[in-house]
Amino acid sequence: MNWSSLSLFATKPNLICKGKIAKITGSFETFEQLSSGRILVLSQSDIEEEQAQELLDRRVKAIVHCGQAMSGVFPTEGPLLLLQQHIPIIEVDAVHAEIFLQEAEMIIYHDMIHIAGQSVSCKLFTREDWLIAQQAANEQASERWEPFIEHTLAYAMQEKQAFRESLPNLPLRTEFTGRHILVVSDGKGYKKDLQAASGFITAFKPILLGVGSGADALISSGYQPDVVVSDANQISNHVWKSGAEIIVHTYPDPQEILDHCSLDGLSKHHHVLPCIGNSEDAALLLAYEKGGEWLITVGVQSYMSDFVAKGLANMGSALLVRMKIGARLVDIKSLQALTLQPTGWRREVLSTIGLSCVFIGLSLFQLHWILKRASHVVWKLVGVE
Repeated sequence: MNWSSLSLFATKPNLICKGKIAKITGSFETFEQLSSGRILVLSQSDIEEEQAQELLDRRVKAIVHCGQAMSGVFPTEGPLLLLQQHIPIIEVDAVHAEIFLQEAEMIIYHDMIHIAGQSVSCKLFTREDWLIAQQAANEQASERWEPFIEHTLAYAMQEKQAFRESLPNLPLRTEFTGRHILVVSDGKGYKKDLQAASGFITAFKPILLGVGSGADALISSGYQPDVVVSDANQISNHVWKSGAEIIVHTYPDPQEILDHCSLDGLSKHHHVLPCIGNSEDAALLLAYEKGGEWLITVGVQSYMSDFVAKGLANMGSALLVRMKIGARLVDIKSLQALTLQPTGWRREVLSTIGLSCVFIGLSLFQLHWILKRASHVVWKLVGVE
């Protein structure tokens, strides 16, 4: 008798999850098209924290990586954030990428994936795997710092003359002079920081200047961007049609943008801005030269670690921009730190005063009771009662 054929003795595969596939082969920007409850198939690794949070918001069931979940080149806590929320991450060989079809049903077991009558071996990506890759990435990042600094200084020397000159005077309808400018880009934690900036936006009503995907973040958060500075290929149709003044950043030939993108019918207010550096640099210089009083940044790359993690070779232009703007440039995190501390201090003081009043009241009540009892005893002794 074949005892192993009996269900009591048969080894059952360890089911991880099952569901329909959502496949993304290019940029992560298509997350907005992702339906909830899908198993996301990716062909690129190194999910950043912001992307991981968006996947959690869209309630993905699992992540299947056609290749490595982490390359070990750049440090990122995105995979760890998913694992902490019990979203399984599965690695399969990249040669199997073609069998994962959009909306196909997939069943994931501990070491095997079943899809469309086919079985593919897989491997679970664990927290231990993340820790090993993260340590390797941190070591590589440290090794890249020295050449990064050298490249930064070299490019800064080459570009210093260009930054001494003023930008072209664009005829913008938005008046910057004497206004606070909130510059929103798509750097690390930008969506969370933008939410935290709601009080500042309500109180000061700054000019909202979106850079790249930062303009989409403003729109999705319920704000109307006043000005957008971006490469043309990073401007979505929503932004083109938002009514904001569109400034297409290009370097070095402004005609190049016109050869690849038709601006007709998309926006009545668009300009082309040739400027050395990236779109963040162009946006900050524009706000500065147009007379913005304070430039508050959200998601703008500011530190060496930001540039190294993005795989950029230098931050020469960013260094020159910050030297030129000076003290008028403030990151939203610094602003929040300055405003939250007094609030917490006041709350503690008010709590202390309130508790003190309660204790004083109780003490007075007890004192009143003691005096009443003492007077009663005295009256009895003197024969009043």
